Amino acid sequence: MKIAIFDIDNWKEILATLSRNKTRTFLTGFGIFWGVAMLAMLMSGARGGEDLLRRNFAGFATNSGGMIPSATTMPYRGYQKGRTWQMTTSDVVTLRENFPELKAVIPTYQKGSSTFRNGKDSYAGQLVGAESNYTDMLVPRLYAGRFINEADVAAERRVAVVGKKVATQIFPGIDNPVGKLVEVDGSCYSVVGVVGDESEIHLNGSLDEGVVIPASTFRRANGYGDRVDFIMMVAKDGEDLSEIIPGMKRVLFRRHDINPADDGAIWVINIAENFEQVDKLFSGIDLLALFIGLSTLIAGVIGIGNIMWVIVKERTREIGIRRAIGAKPRDIIAQVLCEGTVLTVISGLAGICFAALVLGIMQHAMNPPGAVSEARFQMSFGRAMGILGIFITLGILAGLIPSVKAMRIKPVEALNSK
Repeated sequence: MKIAIFDIDNWKEILATLSRNKTRTFLTGFGIFWGVAMLAMLMSGARGGEDLLRRNFAGFATNSGGMIPSATTMPYRGYQKGRTWQMTTSDVVTLRENFPELKAVIPTYQKGSSTFRNGKDSYAGQLVGAESNYTDMLVPRLYAGRFINEADVAAERRVAVVGKKVATQIFPGIDNPVGKLVEVDGSCYSVVGVVGDESEIHLNGSLDEGVVIPASTFRRANGYGDRVDFIMMVAKDGEDLSEIIPGMKRVLFRRHDINPADDGAIWVINIAENFEQVDKLFSGIDLLALFIGLSTLIAGVIGIGNIMWVIVKERTREIGIRRAIGAKPRDIIAQVLCEGTVLTVISGLAGICFAALVLGIMQHAMNPPGAVSEARFQMSFGRAMGILGIFITLGILAGLIPSVKAMRIKPVEALNSK
């Protein structure tokens, strides 16, 4: 007997064997189907979930952070605890000079209760004072015009970059308000740009709902003098911001007579640490997804081995007759393995198709129009074929023991079996 892939009788025999016990075949096939689908959905779903979380950090410099002064919590050099203090422009200069590891030290100002007006249309939001290096920390989505530049800051220009939502409210029907005038807390500014949030999280309020003016103009308009609301910083590539921040705190505490151990006197956020936590989180999720998927896969493979074992036991007499009329051992092995492989391939392909459908729905649902970045839930063709190939290989290996048992059946013993 010769097994050939184009042998119609052989395929009919395989179909008849698998159809002999439909419930058993269905349940085994479903185990394979679900194992492949689960592994594919877990692996691709984990990547899509990671993209969704990383979307929150879109536009942020990954190696960045910020500092905001707070009331002291310890007495020091005659000062009682509870003393308030402010960072200054001279602090910014000192930090820039003492920490060459930093790509940028960015003084930032904000006023949360400003009114923006154009004629009878108005909007209440946050006013931000920024320098040109603000974009080293947070890259905005630019809809029109430009952002604040060095010349604006140096000349204390009365220019403004308005948020997309603000522009929509106070310039209704105008797609590009660049060149128009906007009144900010009673003073007029020329609009030079329209921006929005690239990220879904905000370090100092939403750009969509605010107005940005030059930092020097902000200080003069609001009587700040040399005061700074908070400082943002970006480390150079290859530098660890976690190692730089303690030194920055020591410098600031020394300049403002604050107890070196008073960690409560300043609030620090380290975006770099958040990125590291995200990486660790999804490394764990990837491992968990792989473990669950492989566990499901192994369960399906065991099911293949079991059904092949039962089939061999049920067909002992038939195998004995084949051996008696001249069937070679390799023909018996090939026949049994073909039956397991056919079941694995059909069920595995169905699992891949089901997973692709579910992932496609998730891809569409999680990427609405205007999303800042794409969450990739789709499964690549190479990954799909890899998963299917692994399953088929394991299925063949699972069927080897039953097929070897079938090969070793002696014709006389088989004919006498019941």
